[in-house]
Amino acid sequence: MYPGVHAQHHPDKAAVVMGRGGEVLTYGELDERSNRLAHLFRAAGLRRGDHVALFMENQLRFMEVVWGALRSGLYLTAVNSYLTPTEVSYIVGDCGARAFVTSAAKAEVASQLDLTGVPTRLVVAESGSPTGGLDGFDDYDAALAAFPTTPIADESLGASMLYSSGTTGRPKGVERPLPTTAPWEEDPTLTGLRALYRYGPDMVYLSPAPMYHAAPLGFSTWAQRMGGTVVIMERFDPSEALTLLERHRVTHSQWVPTMFIRMLRLPDDERLGRDLSAHEVAIHAAAPCPVPVKHQMIEWWGPILYEYYAGTEGNGSTYITSQDWLAHPGSVGRPAVGAVHILDEEDREVGPGQEGTVWFSGGGSFEYHNDPAKTAESHRPGGLSTLGDVGYLDAEGYLYLTDRKAFMIIAGGVNIYPREIEDVIVMHPKVADVAVFGVPNADLGEEVKAVVQPLEGVEGTPELAAEILGLCRERLARFKVPRSVDFEAELPRLPTGKLYKRLLRDRYLGKAGSTIV
Repeated sequence: MYPGVHAQHHPDKAAVVMGRGGEVLTYGELDERSNRLAHLFRAAGLRRGDHVALFMENQLRFMEVVWGALRSGLYLTAVNSYLTPTEVSYIVGDCGARAFVTSAAKAEVASQLDLTGVPTRLVVAESGSPTGGLDGFDDYDAALAAFPTTPIADESLGASMLYSSGTTGRPKGVERPLPTTAPWEEDPTLTGLRALYRYGPDMVYLSPAPMYHAAPLGFSTWAQRMGGTVVIMERFDPSEALTLLERHRVTHSQWVPTMFIRMLRLPDDERLGRDLSAHEVAIHAAAPCPVPVKHQMIEWWGPILYEYYAGTEGNGSTYITSQDWLAHPGSVGRPAVGAVHILDEEDREVGPGQEGTVWFSGGGSFEYHNDPAKTAESHRPGGLSTLGDVGYLDAEGYLYLTDRKAFMIIAGGVNIYPREIEDVIVMHPKVADVAVFGVPNADLGEEVKAVVQPLEGVEGTPELAAEILGLCRERLARFKVPRSVDFEAELPRLPTGKLYKRLLRDRYLGKAGSTIV
């Protein structure tokens, strides 16, 4: 199903509610506006398989642009709204977008883009500023008004083609085959969502993360295919998130571990005493969750946490309930789509408890757009493909992630995984965030470096560095303890929860010492 079906039966039901502003987009409005946009795309010459780029903050018009593309058989590339003009121009050019939609809030960046070869350019403008001051752009609302609210004659289901965050290199577009089902037909994914997460027409889904990211975009789209209501936060705030859970009687939500940490560190008078009785399913993924943090969340919210491991590539996934996680703390679950294989450096499958690269088989197919070399690197004969993570399976088939292969530290020939160290440091009561990576060492090849973001109001001092190193010595083997700790006012963590570690690590290339010991 899709919004057109729900608009026929429940036109006045809220499809989207904005968290802070409270604006509402009904299913009737979502259907009419996305139909107008689909007609606009066809009139501009876009046909099935063409590409649309969306560069927009979380706002009311976001999902109607998404559905305008999805009901037209188009590929939608939602671009990270925090990128620079150079980065946005690269993605728009690489995906071959024939239409580009942005907003007045992003006008400063949009005005600097190279949109050569993109004939259709729309801006969702503010009142009194028809084009948001952007030369060469058409006003979104005025352009839509010229087209009918009925469906286009050749409706077909499109798909997203999103770009990786670039945390380990230049962003790459993940291209999957377009669906063969019609927009109004049942999607097999919905069957799985009903079974795993109890998706249904009465659900209210809170999306606290940026909508350009694969998980919020996908889960919100699926919620609307079910006829549910999506509450979109303009940007994440821990106290506000709890208020919205209570105010809208939210049944489903999705998070990343840094959001859990920020909510747990709220004062008790902000955190406790909330009526969260309607909250049935809290999904989390995107980054590994420290074991103590997840224990605290389950104690607070109850056994409603559901974790999965997957990527934009859609090549497979795992899944674990709170109950199973408590029996297997630290695991990201057993396969839900496809099968999991752990391969060593010679591509040989290893047994339980042995670490290696995590590969999937039997899941969906994908390729990296315009990059056959990266596509080949991520695939192996026999239908195997990988996201580049390292981990191991236990005897019961539960997967445990160790770290990204690209961030593994090799010190004196010993493999060290930053995540284990980060999970220890982030539990220090004065630490807001942490990144651990390898820096050059003349004797060992690499040594362990920790860069810490202190809590607001806490100063990064040698004394705090000593406390952090002392905590590491208590809980980690000696060779894993950082040689040094540096402090930053704010780490480059993406709003999706992923740490932009590549940028941070690049600052230290060629630097083995510490500014604070």
